[in-house]
Amino acid sequence: MTRGSLSCNMAAGSLPVALLVLLSRVSGFPLGQEEPKLTCGYESCHATKPNMLNVHLVPHTHDDVGWLKTVDQYYYGDRNDIQHAGVQYILDSVVDQLLKNPDRRFIYVETAFFYRWWKQQSPSMQQTVKELVNEGRLEFVNGGWCMSDEATTHYSAVIDQMTMGLRFLNETFGPCGRPRVAWHIDPFGHAREHASMFAQMGYDGFFFGRLDYQDRTRRQSAREQELLWRASDSLEPPMADLFTGILPNGYNPPEGFCWDQSCDDPPIRDDPDLEDYNVDDVVRRFLAIANHQAKVYKTNHIIMTMGSDFQYENANLWYKNLDKLIRYVNAQQADGVGVNVLYSTPSCYLQELHRANLTWALKTDDFFPYADAAHDYWTGYFTSRPALKRYERISNSNLQTCNQLEVLGGPVSRNGPFGKADSQTMKEAMAVAQHHDAVSGTEKQHVANDYARRLASGWQHCQVVVSNSLSALSGSSAERIYCDRLNISVCPLTESSEKFSVHVYNPLARPVTWPVRLPVNGSSYDVSDAEGRSVDCQVVPVSAQTAAVRRSRGFAVNELVFQAQAPPLGFTTYSVSLLRDGPPPASTQRRVPAAIQNQFLRVTFDPDTGLLSSLTNLETKRTIKLTQNFYWYNASDGHNSESDQPSGAYIFRPNSSTPFIISKTAKTESVQTPVLQEVRQWFAPWVSQVVRLHRDSRALELEWTVGPLPISDDLGKEVITRLDTSIKTSEYFYTDSNGREVLQRKKDFRPTWKLRQSEPIAGNYYPINSRAFIKDDVDQLTVVTDRSQGGGSIQNGSLEIMLHRRLLHDDVRGVAEPLNETSSVFPDGLVVRGRLLLSLDRPPSAADAHRPLAQQVVLQPTLTFTDGDLHPDTRLEFSGLQAALPPAVHLLTLTQWDEDSVLLRLEHQFQSGESKRNSGPVTVNLQKLFSTLEVLGGSELNLSANQWKDEMTRFHWTPQTGEEPLLKTLGDPSAWEVTLRPMEIRTFLLRVRLR
Repeated sequence: MTRGSLSCNMAAGSLPVALLVLLSRVSGFPLGQEEPKLTCGYESCHATKPNMLNVHLVPHTHDDVGWLKTVDQYYYGDRNDIQHAGVQYILDSVVDQLLKNPDRRFIYVETAFFYRWWKQQSPSMQQTVKELVNEGRLEFVNGGWCMSDEATTHYSAVIDQMTMGLRFLNETFGPCGRPRVAWHIDPFGHAREHASMFAQMGYDGFFFGRLDYQDRTRRQSAREQELLWRASDSLEPPMADLFTGILPNGYNPPEGFCWDQSCDDPPIRDDPDLEDYNVDDVVRRFLAIANHQAKVYKTNHIIMTMGSDFQYENANLWYKNLDKLIRYVNAQQADGVGVNVLYSTPSCYLQELHRANLTWALKTDDFFPYADAAHDYWTGYFTSRPALKRYERISNSNLQTCNQLEVLGGPVSRNGPFGKADSQTMKEAMAVAQHHDAVSGTEKQHVANDYARRLASGWQHCQVVVSNSLSALSGSSAERIYCDRLNISVCPLTESSEKFSVHVYNPLARPVTWPVRLPVNGSSYDVSDAEGRSVDCQVVPVSAQTAAVRRSRGFAVNELVFQAQAPPLGFTTYSVSLLRDGPPPASTQRRVPAAIQNQFLRVTFDPDTGLLSSLTNLETKRTIKLTQNFYWYNASDGHNSESDQPSGAYIFRPNSSTPFIISKTAKTESVQTPVLQEVRQWFAPWVSQVVRLHRDSRALELEWTVGPLPISDDLGKEVITRLDTSIKTSEYFYTDSNGREVLQRKKDFRPTWKLRQSEPIAGNYYPINSRAFIKDDVDQLTVVTDRSQGGGSIQNGSLEIMLHRRLLHDDVRGVAEPLNETSSVFPDGLVVRGRLLLSLDRPPSAADAHRPLAQQVVLQPTLTFTDGDLHPDTRLEFSGLQAALPPAVHLLTLTQWDEDSVLLRLEHQFQSGESKRNSGPVTVNLQKLFSTLEVLGGSELNLSANQWKDEMTRFHWTPQTGEEPLLKTLGDPSAWEVTLRPMEIRTFLLRVRLR
């Protein structure tokens, strides 16, 4: 089979027609049609002049997929009282202007907008645009559904949204629609994992606009604003190597050269008979800017971004002046001026840098945190809008469940007993949520509400898919109920029914044990598993804090708790019956227990304060001192002697390095049962916590509830929890990068420049996407989060995580409103509830515990409910796999591609050398993977599924270390045996049929 495909006892020349069609859909050309001769991409670049300074003008627009206005408002140009912006008019105008001059170029980024515009065009206009793309006059860069945030996004959701955008471009335009460069000109700091993903997606280079002001100054003086980013410690170079360029003006034009209708700069007035002729002045100023810029870059090529936010709505203004600028500056060459100006694109600029054949500075860390001035650290958005961040993470889990069950259930999942449905609405909602003003929390409140509404609508669509699929797999057409507020103990069915079933679907490719906690009004229940065996369960009273936060949305007085065990990529069923006679609910006790303990952990409390005092791993017999409490930083209002910068949605700036403690003691009550043990702590009317230890858990759960944050004192508050331990950290701690590889951090330190620290708290905060840890030679304390949050290690042996923010001032970064969240349910301020999971291990084996635990929190089981008795023929348990995958292997993606094919991604989830047991190569047989799917054929793709893996070629760059790129073919692509090495993700397009 061709293109690195996987054989299924088929001769190379006898591919089934269905598989040939499948392959043609990825290549972008219809089956049997000869690929046209194309002049796009690098072939379309204008000639440059080797003995001159070549200035690459890049016309572009930066179109936020929601920020001050919603996605719809931006597209249509609605609510111009908020911001004048209409994307549909931008694309209309640009196409019109490109047709008037074949030298002109334009790049477009956000596929979410372009897709919508494309669907509204006539066939003749679509053909015209295809010709512009084929000639390289209109070029797509980045190409994801949106330009994602890099701090608060999870890698799985980023891959999904990139795949969706790139697939549309691939299927619509073929090879000319494939972007050559990644383009993240606006995100507020840059993650190493993003660079690694972009490299594995086949990009030749990456350009961005924002980096720390101190880092930029050093790089300008060293002429290192273009570099080679080695974005993985595990993947063999150059697999995760990515050439990276830092743009000179963010993403704006040089000062004085903005010619959009939103700009105030004067146009080029080139009639010499008129009094206000200004060509000579324009040329002089432009040459001065170009020559100054050339001094801080390495080659005789420089780039200028000619555009900005939502510009080119009247593209004639821009292009008419750019035409003149190019003509008049280049006319100076006759007088010996060595500057050549040309229309260009980022890929054309990148090609010239590659042709220079130089060595480039090597970078192995990331670009966090980002500051644009001494007191202006953009580290607040790591936590901003914590409820939206959690909802986005839950929605990602729901989408993966929806995708998997759409495959496992077959066609009936899309058209079954519960109606017609598909997963596309949810995919688009999740893709939009990855935008750098969405999950980041840096949008206006009405836009945040719109993102949440889209996610809710997407899940409603997916619920039909899930119900149809589970009905087919179980043989039961009983109505399925979804309870999406279990975190506040609300579920009308379980509160009122005397007999019901709980169906637990596990989206992970390994079995999981998951605590089920259901609101009930009975005092005693019987729970039985799929085999009819009785399951240990316990009824406990609903806490006063839960009753307060749910308000009038539920009325259960108790909660039924038991541990569910679900098979890999499958479901299991538990039957629940109310007992008329049985033991009463577990009682609560006011006293603080000396300790709570299971077979793995022992947790002690200070009897005087009610706070945690130690944590013991009973397997390793290691104990650490551990105290935990809640504090708040007084948010700067901008009125102090050092700076007028306030805290806001983007920026974290406390007024003091010492936070206020909320309470030195906690009022407590405890619940101790054979199933679980809880210590319920109350610190203030707006801060409470449950310290929870389940019987079979290796992690301690801290369920925190914070809000509404009081503002009657006119002080903005940024609430943290801090864990103080006896671990000797020497100012080091560790955070994940987008949920994957772990990076070492050190207080008041940057690996690539000497830091002048001006904000000792905010300047030491980093994004924590799924986990962080502190360690010494013998102990490691890992904290797994349930959403993206900001945190740091300000004191030795300490780890603090910001949970909630409520601010009274805007931070003057464009959003123009304070981060002060309220709603109809919470008019007095937002209440947020979340979980931290703590594990204590020896450092060499800690990854074996925290990586699976983090994946389990990201991809949590989906619970559905049916009322009454199930039909006797109902299938109560199912696994979509023939066997669980090895511990090192994560099934990252299983989604329907078209009627006959699915997209599969398998991931090695351990870093090189991280685990003695799990950091080696692992082999999986694709034919022996699924229990209900027969794999008939397939081929390996790049990470974003828009190129065949064996056809993906990238520019090779030489680092200043002098080493040569190591090219290595991993595994035999002609076999069904797929080998994964540490941190490797392999993507396959498989033709399948139901068994």
